[in-house]
Amino acid sequence: MVLYHLLERTHRFSEIRRRIPNVTQRMLTNQLRELEADGMILRTVYAEVPPKVEYSLTARGRSLEPVIAALKSWADAHIDPAAFSQPPARPPSPAEIEPTAA
Repeated sequence: MVLYHLLERTHRFSEIRRRIPNVTQRMLTNQLRELEADGMILRTVYAEVPPKVEYSLTARGRSLEPVIAALKSWADAHIDPAAFSQPPARPPSPAEIEPTAA
């Protein structure tokens, strides 16, 4: 999903996070680091206060555009978007669990 959103244009971290439902900051940070290490994205840091960091696709990452478009088409045809609009189910708290008879 990160690569798909970066096909549009360069994004800052917070923009990417807003576009991907239910992603945690840690998960997104790890994914961005992996994509950068694999040469798919470029991380540009600007020496400002507060620091500004932007992510964009490299030529290698952009070469995946036909593959990403095909995956998007498949997902649109086979995956219910409502499955991603709901918050993930949380496990019951100990107070909500009924005690079992021993």
